[in-house]
Parts: sequence; structure tokens; C-alpha cells
Amino acid sequence: MIKKKITLSLMSLLLASASFAQKNPVIPGWYADPEGIVYNNEYWIFPTYSAPYKEQILFDAFSSKDLVNWKKHPRILDNNEVKWAHQAMWAPSVIEKDGKYYFFFGANDVHEGEIGGIGVAVADKPQGPYKDLLGKPLINKIVNGAQPIDQFVFKDKDGQYYMFYGGWKHCNVVKLSDDFTKLVPFEDGSVYKEVTPENYVEGPFMFIRDNKYYFMWSEGGWTGPDYKVAYAISDSPFGPFKRVGIILEQDPKIATGAGHHSVIKVPNEDKYYIVYHRRPLGKKQAHERETCIDEMTFDKDGFINPVKMTFEGVKHVLK
Repeated sequence: MIKKKITLSLMSLLLASASFAQKNPVIPGWYADPEGIVYNNEYWIFPTYSAPYKEQILFDAFSSKDLVNWKKHPRILDNNEVKWAHQAMWAPSVIEKDGKYYFFFGANDVHEGEIGGIGVAVADKPQGPYKDLLGKPLINKIVNGAQPIDQFVFKDKDGQYYMFYGGWKHCNVVKLSDDFTKLVPFEDGSVYKEVTPENYVEGPFMFIRDNKYYFMWSEGGWTGPDYKVAYAISDSPFGPFKRVGIILEQDPKIATGAGHHSVIKVPNEDKYYIVYHRRPLGKKQAHERETCIDEMTFDKDGFINPVKMTFEGVKHVLK
């Protein structure tokens, strides 16, 4: 019996850092709010470790050469490093700048008068280990009604970095300093600009295609079946963002609660994948969410076609 327990423990350790090939969900376990990105021609997913708030105090990362075979990088950041975070660490946004890798995150499900909000960590490698950059939140206060969560860091065409963020049906954009340690005013002197589109709830994301800004967000309740993703198209990163429509929502044959996504573009190709979480059929707990990937396509006019959720995910190995 002792030998059997030792063998099982060794197997668990090996599996924790092993590579694995898997269709949707692409990574085993409960993971949500996935941020997908390409670093050095390698695909990465940085998700929320989806658990009850008191247990949701760490982040894992996953890397892949082909969007099919994934390697787990466990506990790249946790609340032992982020001293001010005591619960509900979630929704990473990541970016590389000048050879450093930055990891933005929310913590503590902060309300007015509490310590928490959006933090920043930094590392020399995508897999970390990450260190708290500030020792405190970058944004702690509630401005324009937006809870400081669900941040997305965006690099504009001119090299300027902005951050879109916000829960509670409000979205702000702020301008980041070159070292990501503070917010800097816009030309008109304001620090926070509200850019909330129709029906916005949380989970902003932006990308540029054919010189147009695609702004995306989640609608509905994240704990329920009606979570979904909608989008707008603008000529400016500040909008106006006129809602076009929904492109991802529940499918009674596949899953419910499909939302809080990101988008991965295949390098040097006009090929896009949406990385998102969804709730398996029959699952009701708030934290029971899985990370999935499906192809995202456009029509001839540049509008996003409705995404079909699948169990197959990426159908072939990318080169």
C-alpha cells in the first residue's frame, strides 16, 4: 500500500509539469478568464485558477508550439509574493516590453474602501517566477463606477500602452507609464476615460485588424448560463464603440456560460483563435469553468462571424 501511494504521488508530480495534448477543454482542470498571447513564436495561455475565492490565490501558465500540445508551468505567481492579496486573484493580462514580461492581475474582489484591485508583476521569462512590481495595487479605487478588475493591456500602433479595465457594467481606459508603475494623464489632463459600450458587463479585449480597432467584452452574469461575448469596431482605441452584436454564447449541445475571452492571431497569417472559458453541461458551481479554443473568422466586410463552440478545438497542429 505504501509503495502504491508513493507511485501515485510521483505520477501526480510528473503530470503537474508534463506536456499533454487535449481537445476542448485545452487544459485539464478548472481554469477561466484565459489570456492568450504569442511570445517568441510560442503560444501561451495565462488563466484564472478557478476556485472558491479563498483558494483562488495562485496562477498557473501553459505553453504550446502548436495550440494542441500544452505544457503546464505551475504557480508562476501567488499571494505569498503579492502580500496585499488575500483572495480572488484573477483575470491575468500579460505583455512583453524591453525583454521583461509583465503580468497584470486583479485581487481581493475589491469594493469601495478596501485594499485590492489591479496589480502588476514582472519576470525575466514568460513562465516566471513573477515578482510584485509595486507592493500595492496599481489601481485601487473605483472610478466611473468601474470595479478595478478584468484589466487588458493594449499596445497601440504608435507604441503607447493603454489599459482597459472594469467590472460592474463600466469600462475605463487609462494610459500607462513606460515602466508600467503608474498611470499618466491624457492630453486633456484626465487620467480615467470611460468607454463603456452598450450592454457591457466586464472582460474587455482589443485587437487591430485591417487598421480597425476591434473592442470586445463579456455580457450577462459570469456565474450563469447566459454569459456571452459581444464586440464593436472603431477607428480609434477610444471609440466610440457601437455594439455590433454577439459572437460567442451558450450552446445547449456543448456548454453554457461562454465568455471572458481573448484572441490569438497566428504569426504572419490572417488566422485567429478565440480563447475563452465555458461551463460544462450540468455544472452549476461558479468556479466550474474550463478553458477552450475555437477558430474565429470574419466575413468579407470584416465583421466577426458567430463562433461555433466545439469539442474538437484546433483541428490540426499549427506549424
